Amino acid sequence: MSNLQQQKFDLVTRDLRKWQGREEWFFNRDHTDTYELWYEGRYKRAEVWQKKVIGQLIKKDERVKTLLEFGCGTTRFTRWWKEIGIEASGGDISPFMLGQGVHLFDGDLVLADSHHMPFKDHTFDALAFITTFEYYKDPVKVIREAARVGKYGIVFGMMNRNSPKVARRRIQELLGKNPFYVTATFYTPKKLMAVIAEALHDRDYTVEWTATGLPEWFPVQQWQQPYGDFFGLHVRLNDVK
Repeated sequence: MSNLQQQKFDLVTRDLRKWQGREEWFFNRDHTDTYELWYEGRYKRAEVWQKKVIGQLIKKDERVKTLLEFGCGTTRFTRWWKEIGIEASGGDISPFMLGQGVHLFDGDLVLADSHHMPFKDHTFDALAFITTFEYYKDPVKVIREAARVGKYGIVFGMMNRNSPKVARRRIQELLGKNPFYVTATFYTPKKLMAVIAEALHDRDYTVEWTATGLPEWFPVQQWQQPYGDFFGLHVRLNDVK
């Protein structure tokens, strides 16, 4: 981005702080500019296991060749789908995150709201939400949009409510030290499946999930128990012709 382009971008986005009527961390340059560094540091090991879990789930559906990741941010995961044989595109509501993503990802990106996806029915084989679904005020509407645009299913990568880190994050928020999860709704697999059931009550689908994000000293790093910092969940749509 040239200096002139940067000046214009900064002018347009100077007062941009809110989405869904509330302030969000991903509309704050102080946070978005350092987002990639988190994964290169203390969260690198977590990222490895998150990708392993998500990859195992989505690859079980051999129909999936193309995918749209909504809430793609700086394209951290969007860049990775190609490694497991899936052609990915990305969408996000934050121009600050996408402003970085366009320099890191050589695929298609769109600035859009996940509640109103600007795509025709069945544009992609699947939709993905990786640590972004927690921020949606109308999750039922988002799931219905995802099932409309993603022909064969939806894959979620979620911060798990059944984790001691949730309590720590809330305490940090009260002390004004952690702005990243103030507006987040943490889900368990069971809670997410209840939202999915409401959104897709008229569809034939199956669900599979697995959890990770367990302590490094724990004897397993992935299991079928609803405990851990992260879980992956895949909705396979069975009624598509």
